[in-house]
Amino acid sequence: MPKRGRAVETVADLGLVVEEVTTDWCGEIVKVERDLGTLTLEDRRGRHRTFPLGPGFLLEGVPVSLVAPTKAGPAAPTRTASGSVAVPGTQARVARASRIFVEGRHDAELVEKVWGDDLRVEGVVVEYLEGVDDLPAHLRDFRPGPERKVGVLVDHLVPGSKESRIAQAVAKSPEGKHVLVVGHPYVDVWQAVKPQRLGKKAWPVVPRQLEWKKGVCQAWGWPHRDQADVARAWKHILGGVRDYNDLEPAFLGRVEELIDFVTGPGA
Repeated sequence: MPKRGRAVETVADLGLVVEEVTTDWCGEIVKVERDLGTLTLEDRRGRHRTFPLGPGFLLEGVPVSLVAPTKAGPAAPTRTASGSVAVPGTQARVARASRIFVEGRHDAELVEKVWGDDLRVEGVVVEYLEGVDDLPAHLRDFRPGPERKVGVLVDHLVPGSKESRIAQAVAKSPEGKHVLVVGHPYVDVWQAVKPQRLGKKAWPVVPRQLEWKKGVCQAWGWPHRDQADVARAWKHILGGVRDYNDLEPAFLGRVEELIDFVTGPGA
């Protein structure tokens, strides 16, 4: 950085015109992604470029360190994120024996974000499996029954897939009548979030030789060097989800189906 004094911490408000000192890129701040730690500048020709928040900028010739604007606190909701009527002061129900299993941590966090209030009222616990390969073993350990139902949400449940073969085997097993396995068609639960909510027209097509999540980050110009970058990308995606309107119908329907199953008669 040029020797022009210590950088002054400055809020990266939209509309502010700054210069990035290592590239001499000058432009107006048009987007700030708090969770990704980035901002986007638009130059006078309408071109966009993304940079990390922090030091390395000039504002009217003065070195500045740009920080994300402070978020305003949300108003008290009248409905839950799933669309149910919110009932203030409702206590969480004691957990049922029945469970919902999902494949990974991101699936569990998305379900919690949208249906968490409803699940607490119903007393339903969501657990993640770290992959569907060991589902039969998990079910044998859990011992499903009439009052111990299990709903399972599987990624990429399409005809001919490994996931579909596992689901079919579970359905034919002794525990099968007390287990409901449903799935969505997406490669990963990230795709259950509507891309428009992230300012994108569609999820990118990632070459098969690339790790899908890192490929998404790369295609969208997000940091993608390591797992920490992927984790920040997911935090950004999840942070963009306000309620059920931000999710694809193919995902919404499957989660609602599982909740109905594990809270139905005998559960």
